[in-house]
Amino acid sequence: MTQDDKGSESLLAGYQRKYLRAIAHPLKPVVQVGQSGITGSVVKAVVSALEDHELIKVRLQRPEDKKTSARELAQKARAELVGLVGHTVILYRRNPDEPKIQLPSR
Repeated sequence: MTQDDKGSESLLAGYQRKYLRAIAHPLKPVVQVGQSGITGSVVKAVVSALEDHELIKVRLQRPEDKKTSARELAQKARAELVGLVGHTVILYRRNPDEPKIQLPSR
C-alpha cells in the first residue's frame, strides 16, 4: 500500500503483507465488482471466497475512488486489505478453524 494508508489499523505487519502479496501474485480475481459498485451480493461473494481460500483478488471495474472502494470492501467483508494493484484488490482473512496460510513471524 502507499503512505496514504498509514491511518488504517491493521493486524498484519508489513513483512506479512509483503508475503501475502507474493502468494497472491499468480492468483486470478475470483470476484468482480461491476458498475453497481459494492453491493450486498458482492460482499456475500467475497465473504464466501475468503472462507474458501483465505487470500483472494477482487477486480474493481472503473471505481470512482479505488482506494476508498478497496477499504470499504475490506471493512464490509471483515478482511485485511493486503494490497491494491491497479484495479485489483488483494484481501486476506484467516480461517479460524482451518488456516491454510501460515504467516511468517519474526
